[in-house]
Amino acid sequence: MGKKIVILNGSPRKNGNTSTLVKAFTEGAESAGNTVTEFFLDSMNIHGCRGCFGGHSSRECPCVQKDDMDKIYPVVKECDVIVLATPLYYWNMSGQIRTAIDRLFALEEGDGNLLRGHDRASALLMAAEGHGFEDVVLYYDHLMEHLRWKNLGYVLAGGNGDVGDIEGKPEIQKAYELGKSIQ
Repeated sequence: MGKKIVILNGSPRKNGNTSTLVKAFTEGAESAGNTVTEFFLDSMNIHGCRGCFGGHSSRECPCVQKDDMDKIYPVVKECDVIVLATPLYYWNMSGQIRTAIDRLFALEEGDGNLLRGHDRASALLMAAEGHGFEDVVLYYDHLMEHLRWKNLGYVLAGGNGDVGDIEGKPEIQKAYELGKSIQ
């Protein structure tokens, strides 16, 4: 039986270089019998975390805010793998994905921790104009350690300033193979 995979796509471009990596990863993952659900965060209404500590993880919608995170929470609760896909913005993830990651904290609050551990795994897919991934990889590694998720690896594709620059590059095949390796 395949794994349930959630992709949080933090790119503002539906057909950009990050989305090309997501597409390749998805094709690989589905070819291995996995189920993939992608959330294109830029088209969703997601507010920043208020830091209120009012969440209750056992509720269907654990956060006190009612927005499109309510679509993401139930799928994340049931998944085996969470893929973070984002362009590199100022040596970090995009604001779209950082906001969603912050809001996942509601799954750690209240009635039980439904985010940390639970035999989950994660992967990071990134496209960028430059090649300065060190800071974001450090953040990602710390996040994996905190959440106690298995780090399945990264596909880091630098040198992609314009839409379509990633076409024909080896990182597309790497994303496909990473997806296919999940079993």
